[in-house]
Amino acid sequence: MKLDKLLERLDYTVVQGSDSTEVTTLINDSRKVEEGSVFVCISGAVSDGHKYAADVAAKGAAAVVVEKDVEVPENVTVIKVEDTRYALALMSAAYFGYPADKMKVIGITGTKGKTTTTYMIKSILEETGHKVGLIGTIEAIIGDKKIPSCNTTPESYTIHKYFAEMVEAGCDCVVMEVSSQGLMLHRTAGIPFEIGIFTNLGRDHIGPNEHKDFDDYKRCKGLLFKQCKLGIANVDDKYFKDVFKGSTCKIETFGFSPEADLRAENVELVSRPGYLGVAYHVAGVMDFDVEIDVPGKFSVYNSLTAISVCRHFQVPVEMIKDALKKAKVKGRIEMIKVSDDFTLMIDYAHNAMSLESLLTTLKEYNPKRLVCLFGCGGNRSKDRRFEMGEVSGRLADLTIITSDNPRFEEPQDIINDIKIGIAKTDGKYVEICDRKEAIKYAIEHGEPGDVIVLAGKGHEDYQEICGVKHPMDERVLIKEVLEELKEK
Repeated sequence: MKLDKLLERLDYTVVQGSDSTEVTTLINDSRKVEEGSVFVCISGAVSDGHKYAADVAAKGAAAVVVEKDVEVPENVTVIKVEDTRYALALMSAAYFGYPADKMKVIGITGTKGKTTTTYMIKSILEETGHKVGLIGTIEAIIGDKKIPSCNTTPESYTIHKYFAEMVEAGCDCVVMEVSSQGLMLHRTAGIPFEIGIFTNLGRDHIGPNEHKDFDDYKRCKGLLFKQCKLGIANVDDKYFKDVFKGSTCKIETFGFSPEADLRAENVELVSRPGYLGVAYHVAGVMDFDVEIDVPGKFSVYNSLTAISVCRHFQVPVEMIKDALKKAKVKGRIEMIKVSDDFTLMIDYAHNAMSLESLLTTLKEYNPKRLVCLFGCGGNRSKDRRFEMGEVSGRLADLTIITSDNPRFEEPQDIINDIKIGIAKTDGKYVEICDRKEAIKYAIEHGEPGDVIVLAGKGHEDYQEICGVKHPMDERVLIKEVLEELKEK
């Protein structure tokens, strides 16, 4: 393949050599360079690809794409662009034959709700015969293949590789989570989004290697709406107008507000032992009743988002209702049946904002007791521990403090930090470092009418200790605990 074919949608300068050079592979990891590769030098947070220009030339790279000056032998073509991350995205699209142009791409951005909503949309569209790919926080799904995720939004090369595999597998749609980091780092540059969705905005992802401040976070979220044909937005969010400032797409809204194009009315909480859900009436541009097997106001928002999207695919109302009943997301308010007396669930809530949202939602169901089991990750901000401790102490009737992913810290040190946060409240707590023993305690001491939530691990099936990921799935632990209790 000729280099200029990969560069056809970019502005660039030929510093050395020729843009008609023949290249074999497109690479941005110097370790993977082979004879004839074109290497894109990315200036990353940890290392700068420009430092490896001479190394990749020695390995046989035919060309390098740079944003800074480099020195390489004369036989290596040097292409200079303004931003190599942006260049990698557009070159990746070309390299894989522009697969995004062959599907309808739906992108979802927001602080919360992205993961659940992607699965809801996938479930509804598949109900009507669409074949839908998915890229998100938990995994990428391509036909029957599931690939665990490292980032919410992968590197641009990986995105287009997945898109190409989806087209090959017969997908006509793809729904993907689009993080603010992904937008800021041009991972999604050049993707022709059919629909972009804004769920909500909270103060998260601000700090070193993330966003310098909240304004930058808002600005990056808004980039999606300069890149899609239709923007669907939560009109109730106070930052809605800020995020859509400068948007170039057509805009539709959803929410509880009378101004929303699609809105929820007459919301009712549905509660039975072992089951929590919500029912409401869909009004505005559609008109029907729906019940979701996930509790709380935020599941109303998530389902409204999915309905707003699927309306544009002419999905019949009955199919929407059926699909919403079936849509389940591993580790997102995932109810596990353990008793006829109380309700137990697993949820990924792993920061103060998501834990507060979850516990506030569950309190609305007036449980006899709200029991919250959680720990915090090691080698992360201590503030998160203090804040989560305070939230659980304030909202839960009993907190069971345990271990999460201690990484390179002592689990007890992390627990002690959480206790500092709880001490600011009158909340009762017990501490049980071993997570399985903590779960056993929660189940053994469950009382009729209780709601017990195991927070923080969600979909994760490992526990990271001293750099090693040990297998640990809470669903397996629950099963083991129930068997042990049966034997007593």
